[in-house]
Amino acid sequence: MINFKKILFLGAHTDDELACSATLCKFMEKGSEIFVAVFSFCEESVPSGFPKNILNSEFDEAMRVLGIKNIFKYNFKVRYFPRDRQAILEELVTLKNLINPDLVLLPATTDIHQDHNVISIEGIRAFNKTSSIFGYEIFPNNANFHSNGFVQINLEHLDKKINSLNCYKSQAFRNYPKEKIINGIAMARGLQIDVDIAEAFEIIKLRI
Repeated sequence: MINFKKILFLGAHTDDELACSATLCKFMEKGSEIFVAVFSFCEESVPSGFPKNILNSEFDEAMRVLGIKNIFKYNFKVRYFPRDRQAILEELVTLKNLINPDLVLLPATTDIHQDHNVISIEGIRAFNKTSSIFGYEIFPNNANFHSNGFVQINLEHLDKKINSLNCYKSQAFRNYPKEKIINGIAMARGLQIDVDIAEAFEIIKLRI
């Protein structure tokens, strides 16, 4: 297993960490320093009956469950990332200079959501010369996903992932964070490398 000392996760939205939070738990267990940056709290998309800033507090709770303390929050407008891509790039460059991560986890290059796509492209632009870069899988957003990297996880990592996702009460109406789906994807990815459970990545750049 490659020892990445500093890992930076980039999420367009709160709960995007569902793609690889078990991997974050594994690397943290091995001594890696984990940083998480999210770029929108999706206030325009919050279901009726919840306060507009609910995803901010739900995200904080999810990070506590995962044990992640190094957090960066931005409040770009959901679905308007293409308009704001230069400002987002500037924030990413600031993070690069501040953290100097060994590994950056960002949305896969095939992610079709406009916000995820901007974080992927601008993240690669910002960190291309300095860091390893892995693309993570948000299952509904990838018509194609080049899974050429895998991280074996265990049930404790997966339980933390599921428990953190359960913090997002406002997103309970969505299908993809359901426990049976999360378990199924982990089992399917594990099958690809002959282990019980795993998370998959698109290796965009490996710098060792």
